[in-house]
Amino acid sequence: MQERFDTTPKIKTSRLNVLPQNPESEQPDQAVGPGRFPSWLHRKLPKGSELRQTSQIVSDNRLHTVCEEAKCPNLLECWSKKTATFLVLGKECTRNCGFCSIDFAKAPKDLDPEEPLRVAQSVKALGLQHVVITMVARDDLTDGGSAHIVAVVEAIRQENPEATVEILTSDFDGNQTAWEHILSAQPDIFNHNVETVRELTPRVRHKATYERTLAFLRYMKDRTAGTHTLIKSGLMVGLGETEEQVFDTIRDLQASGCAIITIGQYLQPDPKKLRVKSFVPPVQFQKYEEFGYAQGIAYMYCGPFVRSSYNANLVLKKANEQIHIINS
Repeated sequence: MQERFDTTPKIKTSRLNVLPQNPESEQPDQAVGPGRFPSWLHRKLPKGSELRQTSQIVSDNRLHTVCEEAKCPNLLECWSKKTATFLVLGKECTRNCGFCSIDFAKAPKDLDPEEPLRVAQSVKALGLQHVVITMVARDDLTDGGSAHIVAVVEAIRQENPEATVEILTSDFDGNQTAWEHILSAQPDIFNHNVETVRELTPRVRHKATYERTLAFLRYMKDRTAGTHTLIKSGLMVGLGETEEQVFDTIRDLQASGCAIITIGQYLQPDPKKLRVKSFVPPVQFQKYEEFGYAQGIAYMYCGPFVRSSYNANLVLKKANEQIHIINS
């Protein structure tokens, strides 16, 4: 399998949760314990020259992607569609969360003032109609890197005026000045992940808190009322949470103003990170989806491979369609 990846040298395949094809198709109702990957987590590897083109564009512009740094299992699929999620403010995070494989550093490298333009040029080269920008936490910076995020969004819009923009940010350590910076970017989607249920937050997240995440989402919802901006959040399952705890989280996110919620399977990125407690079957994801709709969420995107930015362009389109139907 490794030889198959050698045609795309930029992709760090040894760091990816790449799951091979499995012909089995059973979908049991109960979660499967940790161990071998269940059948629903196996799929065909994508083909196509676009994967190499995406890799080359990212490499030529000296950019980082969360696809690589977080070892996303969807990298090959997304890159084969010439889609990537850009990771800005460097690739070293000042938080060391139990689920995330992004490099940790107490004192990350200085910001690159040319990064916004390079991101914008990459967006144009890839022909992206919807752009997702995420970030490492930069608690070492006075504004948490919020001004840099705004600069990235502005550069994207200058070079790609027709593109919609989604930003997936940290909580900026509760700094409301930074929150106001982010508001000035006027993103089409503002995304901040709750990551897990309340009860598991201290173990899963390094510094962020469950309540501060909800407060941040409420703040952004209140301050964007009457605008086109949609509020989005997501969480992982398979970390030991109960069904009722996930239901409670969906209720909390709805009360905080979320129009979109994503739920996906947690996969252990390396041996030093939290272990998977269970593999959640597709029928359970469907149950979470149905519950979210019953609570009034405009669009639920739930499934084993779902991640915050996975199929983000389609999610935005579907969410807007649902909102239009609700408001009709």
